Amino acid sequence: MPRPLGELEDAVMTRVWQWNRPVTVREVLEDLQQERSIAYTTVMTVMDNLHQKGWVRREVEGRAYRYTAVSTRAAYSAALMNEAWTQSDNPAAALVAFFGMMSPEQRESLNDAIRIVQRDSPLPPSPREPEGDEGTARP
Repeated sequence: MPRPLGELEDAVMTRVWQWNRPVTVREVLEDLQQERSIAYTTVMTVMDNLHQKGWVRREVEGRAYRYTAVSTRAAYSAALMNEAWTQSDNPAAALVAFFGMMSPEQRESLNDAIRIVQRDSPLPPSPREPEGDEGTARP
């Protein structure tokens, strides 16, 4: 998994993800300038770095590039969570601690996600669980 995005990279990618369309450096610059003083060349360098790191693809349009996200913010967030979880020496305890930090709304989102995953790819029965009727003899 790639390293987590830096603060400015995240600010740029947030716009690319939110707008969900090809964007120019100028568009991102103008939006960023509403919150901070920043130079065109700084935004251009960040977007070039994001391209080099594989976060965005770009296509030439006239004398400029148009940048498009390679994946979604949800996929990025999932990769960060998975990386943190797999780095733990006790993944179950890490999950319990993570779930304990969640708000009721986040827990409900987690329950929704579990239902979707179970519906789309149900787990096979475990070896301890009998398949079919419990009273049926198995050969």
